[in-house]
Amino acid sequence: MAKTVLTVDDSASIRQMVSFTLKSAGYEVVEAVDGMDGLEKAKGKSFNLVLTDQNMPRMDGLSLIKSLRGMPGYRTVPILMLTTESSDTMKSQGRAAGATGWLVKPFDPQKLIEVVKKVIG
Repeated sequence: MAKTVLTVDDSASIRQMVSFTLKSAGYEVVEAVDGMDGLEKAKGKSFNLVLTDQNMPRMDGLSLIKSLRGMPGYRTVPILMLTTESSDTMKSQGRAAGATGWLVKPFDPQKLIEVVKKVIG
């Protein structure tokens, strides 16, 4: 059975690129338009991986990670930040919130697949 990834980003083009890249590698992908949408989708279904942007309306990536980490089913699920933010301060905030890893946009599709395979197989 295919592993399922939740991708959370307010940019439709980024969601499409992530979705296309991961689907072509055999993953099932569910898209969310912002952190609130992502949290709602995570409550209704379990995912093998969550990929989230940082800067989004309604709920940012760090808040989403903290909310997910507070849910029993998401304490150990890998969560990767896929964002334009690359400062050390932001990365340490991400780690403190519970992020598993960090990818910077624009992303290399091959690198995205490699990282996803590394964290969920």
